[in-house]
Order: sequence, then C-alpha cells, then structure tokens
Amino acid sequence: MRILLSILLILLFVPDWSGEARLPLLPRDATVQATPVLLERGNPQRTQLGGLTFLGGVALEGEGAAFGGFSAMAVEGDRFTLLSDGGNIVSFTMGADWTPRAVRFAELPAGPGKGWRKQDRDSESLTTDPATGRIWVGFERANAIWRYDRGFARAQAHTTPPALANWSSNGGAEAMVRLRDGRFIMLAEDRKGDAAGTVRGVLFSGDPVVAPRRGFAFSYRPPRGFKPTDMAELPDGRIAILNRRFALPLSFTATLTVVPRKAIRRRAIVTGREIARFEGSVVHDNFEALAAVREGRDTILWIASDDNQLFLQRSLLFKFRLDR
Repeated sequence: MRILLSILLILLFVPDWSGEARLPLLPRDATVQATPVLLERGNPQRTQLGGLTFLGGVALEGEGAAFGGFSAMAVEGDRFTLLSDGGNIVSFTMGADWTPRAVRFAELPAGPGKGWRKQDRDSESLTTDPATGRIWVGFERANAIWRYDRGFARAQAHTTPPALANWSSNGGAEAMVRLRDGRFIMLAEDRKGDAAGTVRGVLFSGDPVVAPRRGFAFSYRPPRGFKPTDMAELPDGRIAILNRRFALPLSFTATLTVVPRKAIRRRAIVTGREIARFEGSVVHDNFEALAAVREGRDTILWIASDDNQLFLQRSLLFKFRLDR
C-alpha cells in the first residue's frame, strides 16, 4: 500500500518531462509504398544522364514521423537496407515490379551516447562484408565507427579513430566503403584536406574497429561547390563517389564521380572524373546514399535521397546502369 501511495504521489506532483524529446522511432507496423518517378518530369523517354542509363525509380513513403532521412544504403540481391541519420533502419525486398515486400522497420541496437537524442544516432555512412554479414556504420558528431552483426542483431565493437579526431561534429564520417580486399576508405564532408577545395580522406589498412591507427590520410577534390555524401566500390575496382551541393532557400544538385583506386595514396590529392550531374530538368534532391551491384555483365548503381523528413522533399530511390 505504501508503494502504491508513493507512485500516486509521484504521478500527481512531479511535472511532466519538459526536456529534449526522445529520438523519433519507426512504428512496429512496417509498410512502405513506392510511387514510380521519371528521371525528367513530363518526359518518359529521357533515360540518358551522362554516363548513366536510367532504369527506373520510385518515391518511398512509410508510416510515422521518423520515416525517411536516408543517408546510407546497402543492396544485396533484391534486399535493400536503408539507414537514416537518426539510426532508423528500413529494409525490404523489391523486384522488377518495384513493389516493396517483406518490409521491416528497426533501429540500431546501440551506438554513441545513450541513444535518446538524434545527435547520438547521427548515422551517415554504412558498409558491409557480404561474406560475414558484418555491418560498419560511421557516425557524425561522435566521429566513431561501430560494427554490427548481420541484420544489425547486436553491436560487436566500436572505435573512434585518431585520424577522425579533429573532423567537425557535423561534417565527418560522411562516406565509407569496405573494399573487397578488406581495406576501408572514409571521406569527411567538410574537413579540409591538404589543398584548397579538398576534403580529408582516410584509408584504413584493415577493419578500423580492430586497427584504428593503421592506414594513411589523403585528400579528395570534389567538383567545385560539392561535398561527398557516399561512395561505393565498382566491380572493376574503381571508387564511385556521390557528391551534393546545397543552395538556399532549399535546392540540391548532385554529381557522380569515379576515382581509380590506385590514385588513392598517402598524402595524394585525388580528383574524380565526373560521370553524371543531377540538375536542371532532371529530378534531383538531397542524394546521400549510393550502392553498386552487378547484374549479369552490367554495373548497377542505386542512389537514394535524404528527405530531411520535410514535406518539401522526397525519399527517392533510383536505379542506373553505369555505361562508362
């Protein structure tokens, strides 16, 4: 009885929590709708964009205020995994009919901080090892790398590499890829490199969670006015880099560049070759996620956008064939 009375007194006289609201999470009822989108509005015949051929695209919609904000992506077969910059995970299978099936909503099981604030789960980059199913996630603000089991079942280990220590809180750990040879490359969004117009890059000699000090620094020069947002290793070993430019009041353009892997050397200034640019009449948004897969002899690139959970933007998912 005393315990019951104590609880009642607390409920009556302790004010409601008035501090920072908890990080929004996705609902347990997982549904995703996909609406077809053209590469160029009003022109269904438009399929070429520089060195890319447009193979289709959709705008994704889901329940809950936390849906969207996709900053990183993994594609394995017909299974898509989209990770938001708030630690929320949307996964589904999707075939030629562009209909999401076997949809699953989840959130990262652990990460920097307590996970109450969005800043604690500012997950901006993702890469995987298909052989083991392990997943690495790069976090801005903390400038940390966390490794998870297959399917994000649990967190295995994490590190804050010394090379990332002076990267900015809102411009680091933006892009990351695990190469097939076991090395890792990471790019900052706005940490200045060794020359004007460049950003800092790091190549880790192996798993950065195991050996965070092994590797070297280099600099990447994106197209003028752009910043890198994601990257992927192509089947031929080159590195594809997605870059974004923002302009007020709310305008985004994007460009895709390709870098030879051998160009990434200690203290090197690396410049990519531009393959395609998303601007003008072509649909463009805040493109932040990139994945590369092989379909037969074709190299396929999947590109997704971060809608910042604003009604003025969309969560787009585009499929392209890389032609050069």
